[in-house]
Amino acid sequence: MESIKSVALARIYEIQGLKEDALKIYREILLAHPENKEAQTAIKRLMLVQKHFPPTNQIQKELFVNPQSQEDSIQFQRWLLQWNSKI
Repeated sequence: MESIKSVALARIYEIQGLKEDALKIYREILLAHPENKEAQTAIKRLMLVQKHFPPTNQIQKELFVNPQSQEDSIQFQRWLLQWNSKI
């Protein structure tokens, strides 16, 4: 029953966008239960998502969260347009 709760928790994290936390739980499940198909499938899915959407650029994140000037906002907008064109 513990593994079901963990899979459920990992799914909740995934839905909330906490992909790294979900991945950690799925990996812990596999350590305890290597045959767990749900965890195996979820890890493959999350790894594929990470491949297509690399981690957030910390510099750009800071410009978005805490712009210090109009130029910072413009720089972030340019980066966002460039990033969006790659999707």
